[in-house]
Amino acid sequence: MKNPTRYWCVVPAAGVGKRMGSDIPKQYLPLGDSTVIQQTLVKLRKIKQLEAVVLCLSSGDEWWANLNDNNNLSGPPVIIAAGGKERSDSVLNGLKALASKASDDDWVLVHDVARPCVRVDDIQTLIEQASQHKVGGLLGIPVRDTMKRATVREGDDGNTADTNAVEILETVCRENLWHALTPQMFRYGDLMQAMMDALTANHSITDEASALERLGRQPLLVEGHPDNIKITHPEDLALAALFLKQQASLK
Repeated sequence: MKNPTRYWCVVPAAGVGKRMGSDIPKQYLPLGDSTVIQQTLVKLRKIKQLEAVVLCLSSGDEWWANLNDNNNLSGPPVIIAAGGKERSDSVLNGLKALASKASDDDWVLVHDVARPCVRVDDIQTLIEQASQHKVGGLLGIPVRDTMKRATVREGDDGNTADTNAVEILETVCRENLWHALTPQMFRYGDLMQAMMDALTANHSITDEASALERLGRQPLLVEGHPDNIKITHPEDLALAALFLKQQASLK
């Protein structure tokens, strides 16, 4: 008898968030009544299908152990794995941490730690729809703005910092263009193979879907909500706090 399909989640959380201009990594910055990382984990641990959440932390992480309520969160357990130099390295380490637990046919969701505003309903929709797809899929939103391809015009001395001359090369048709979000969900065996192949080929990948695309796969796009922002700049924290407050008022 075939074992039931299981679901796991990998959360790369080893980044330092240089663009935040903070002395601590952005995932540990205050957000609401806790921190970015805790808000993200609260959302993920509401997904009842998950067997566990693998949190990939930097070897020099000195903040996680000092958070007050790590052991009091309800939901699936959190497994700590080693983070890596790049996001893709952390994801691969997280997958390796599941090697003795997950089967090739199990599903793995990968979610950015800096996306605390993801809606639980959107994750559930992703699981329902992508699990019926032959490849898997990811949350995304269609591009609504006019898109421009740009170039930076260098000054005579080759220094662009003073000129700041960013110029338009062309207007890009936005039809069928999407913003890729997370979570992204794929079969454990397929994702492990795709990530390993990209690493072997020294091919840089920015998300898990691109690793599958590199092997000729076509993941499913599942439309989510635009409040699933990634905290990158200081002003994003205030926006995330507003979105979380709005989401709480909808309950």
